[in-house]
Amino acid sequence: MNDAELKNLRAVMVRSQIASRGITDQSIIKAFKNVPRHLFIPHDKRVFSYDDCPLPIGEDQTISQPYMVALMSAALRVKAGMKVLEVGTGSGYQAAILAYLGAQVYSIERISSLAQRAGQILEKLKYEVKVSVGDGTLGWAEHSPYDRIIVTAASPEISPSWVEQLRVGGLIVLPIGDRWRQELVVVTKHTDTEIEQERVCGCVFVPLIGKYGFKE
Repeated sequence: MNDAELKNLRAVMVRSQIASRGITDQSIIKAFKNVPRHLFIPHDKRVFSYDDCPLPIGEDQTISQPYMVALMSAALRVKAGMKVLEVGTGSGYQAAILAYLGAQVYSIERISSLAQRAGQILEKLKYEVKVSVGDGTLGWAEHSPYDRIIVTAASPEISPSWVEQLRVGGLIVLPIGDRWRQELVVVTKHTDTEIEQERVCGCVFVPLIGKYGFKE
């Protein structure tokens, strides 16, 4: 497919999968129309790049359904210039969306092969995202505090490292629950010791592995 055809597929994706489900933020709409999702997907699955479903990206990991990426992006309420920690780089697509929105993105990934591939794609597309390999449940203290934290895999709990590395007034968006079903939750940090949780919807993500996550 040529660039015009791919651009049209993105427009259809936005109209039928995202805007029709209540995502109205025009900055998010613009990001999804312009970030080339197919480039973050392995070649043998690219024909499905703009379908309404998650897709495998290797190492038993997935790229989330476009609507879920949009919903999490909207819940995060990112403004240009904000410092964002992403836990779980995966394909790099969510990081690209956040970078397009003007965020300073720091992304940590447990699986080195995925981190390397995502980093290369992001660099080629000129999205300024810093990618590191490590245990995302511990956050990335070097660049804290963060205005926002987004977790792209299912966590059994809210890591104390994330709360510690988040600014007062900041938000964490994450799926929290067991290995089979979770709730997408927005966590607001009101003070150094007080947080509030708000449920968004039910969801299913791959498990987050780490000290405060699931065991392998």
